[in-house]
Amino acid sequence: MAKKKGKLGSSFDAFLAEEGILEICEEQALKQILADQITAAMEKDRLTKTAMAARMQTSRRALDRLLDPKNTGVTLHTLQRAAVAVGRQLRLELV
Repeated sequence: MAKKKGKLGSSFDAFLAEEGILEICEEQALKQILADQITAAMEKDRLTKTAMAARMQTSRRALDRLLDPKNTGVTLHTLQRAAVAVGRQLRLELV
């Protein structure tokens, strides 16, 4: 008897929703992506954390919070300053 190929069960997003952690996982994933993009831009420009913090007119400790994927409480203002500091634009979109 031949087996049909296809989906087994629900999607991973549905699983996370059932567990009540979908929103938390999406927040952390988004923060990780933003932190990785900022870090990559810093590396491309050969910016140290101290130099980046100076460009953002903030402390190195605040920059560390920005780059910490577990800290999802970063403001849009901080993200905007980080983008400008590395010559980029911050774009947000609701889909």
